[in-house]
Formats: sequence, structure tokens, C-alpha cells
Amino acid sequence: MLFSIILMKEDLWNNFHKQLSAHYVVIFAMCIADYRLLLILNKYLPYSKNIFLRIVADILGITLICLILLWIFNFLIYDVFLVPRDGLPPLSVKFAFAMAANIPILLVFELIHYFQSEQKAIADSEKVKRQVLLFQHETLRSQINPHFLFNSLNVLSSLIYINQENANKFTKALSKTYRYVLSLTQQPVVSIAEELLALDSYIFLMRMRFENAFTFTVNKIAFNEQNKIIPLTLQLLIENAFKHNIATEESTLNITINIDNDYITVENNIQPSGSTDKGGIGLRYITKQYKIHAKEVKVEHTEHMFIVKIPYIQS
Repeated sequence: MLFSIILMKEDLWNNFHKQLSAHYVVIFAMCIADYRLLLILNKYLPYSKNIFLRIVADILGITLICLILLWIFNFLIYDVFLVPRDGLPPLSVKFAFAMAANIPILLVFELIHYFQSEQKAIADSEKVKRQVLLFQHETLRSQINPHFLFNSLNVLSSLIYINQENANKFTKALSKTYRYVLSLTQQPVVSIAEELLALDSYIFLMRMRFENAFTFTVNKIAFNEQNKIIPLTLQLLIENAFKHNIATEESTLNITINIDNDYITVENNIQPSGSTDKGGIGLRYITKQYKIHAKEVKVEHTEHMFIVKIPYIQS
């Protein structure tokens, strides 16, 4: 209304209700247009993508909004209500005042969105932390469950009488495996190099237990040590392969890990053991953990092969 007084040189109380209504309509239209602009830009050009382009898009957007609103209201005033143009300010002056009114509106919406995003980010962060703690708890429970420990101790007991040197190696490998599991309390993700190093101990335990009943191969097609994955992903997938398939010298279980730029692929031949044991973490826990990081685990189940493609969390 102050703009009307300055531009139109009108007394504040002349046609007060008309001025007030007109200004509310203009501001309401600006609010709706600015809010729609914010939604569109947040979807297609968020600040995280490119700050400079987002600012430019904001400026262009409110400029376009002001021009469109000025055109609509000029049409209504001059062509519909037939108000004479004499004494009214030019379009450039109206545009300047429209921009002065519109910029604060958009800034308010941007600030509201920023604080809402911050609150959501904090809430999501807390949710991820809780999920990670749950994963660590379930992983630890899986690795120290009586079945796993019973099998390991049975192998160790046999080795003590047959080959004390291998028994000593087996004990150290078992110790390393548990130490790695216990060290993951503060590690939501680990590097490929760390995971492969820890996997060596687990594979050694399997060698002592299954001997020549399986083959294990790692193909480093494109190896980047900085790529990250969820801890124990590879170990749990290999454990899955042993749990659900027969592994004998006559029917060898072949497990292969392929590392490339996009995925770590774990595959094994299918020879069902008929086991109905659904315990442990399994594939569903791994899939859930990667979903927390907005990553998708790809599973391919063919007639002869079971293939799991694990994406990298970051690189």
C-alpha cells in the first residue's frame, strides 16, 4: 500500500478497501508462484547440484513471475476495468517494485525449505545410525551363533590331534575373524582392501573345514582401494553360498568375486543342499543396509548360477 501512495500519490485512506484487496491478491499470487518455483527448482536443480546455476534460476524465475503478474494485472486494470493510463507509473517502475516485493517472499520460502531440509537430514542421520547399530548387532549375533561356533570348534578339535600346526593357524584365523567383527562398531563402511584382507581369514577357516570341496577366486578387473562397501558383505554372501549349497569333492562349490568399476559381483554355482535353515543375516539384511544408503543390490538367479552385484557406497 505504501507503494501505491508513492507511485499514485494517493491518500492512504482513499479507496482503502480496494487498495487492500488488490495488494492481498498480488501478494497471494506471488506467494503461490514463488512456492511452485521453489518446488520445481528443488526437484530439477537443487543447491547441492550447482549453487551458481540455482541462484541464476531463482533470479530468472522471479523475474518471469513478476513480468507475468504485471501483464495480467495491467490487462485487468487497463483492458477490463478500463482505468485510464494517465498519471499511472510506467511498467519499469512497477516491475522494480514488484521485484522488491517478490525477492523477500522467495527468500522466506528458501529459508523455510532450508530449515526443513536440515531437520530432515538430522532425522535421517539418526535413522541411519540406528540401522547401522542394528546391523552390527545382527552381524555379531550371526557370527557368534552356536552353529557357527560349534562347527569351528569341531574342526579345531580334529586338527589338534591330526595337525597341531594347522590347529594353531586355524585358531589365529578364527581370532582374526572375530576381531574384525568386533572392530566394526565405529565403521558403517569399509574399503574394499580391508574387506578382502579380513575375508582371507574366513576363507582359511572354510578351507580347513571343507578342504577341496570348493574353489574361491577373486578377479580384480578394475580395483580401486578407496571404494567402500558395508562391512562383512562379502563374508556373509560366501557364508550364504555354503549354507544353501552342497560342497563336496565330487560336487565342488565354485565361488567367484569379480571387482570392477561399478560393482563387486559375488557368484556361485547352484547345487541346492535342501537346507531349510533361515537363520543368520542373509541377503535380506545386506539389501536393507544398502537401501539405507540409497543403493540397490542386484540379484540374478539363473538355472545354474546365483549372482549378487554389490554397489559401492562411495569412491
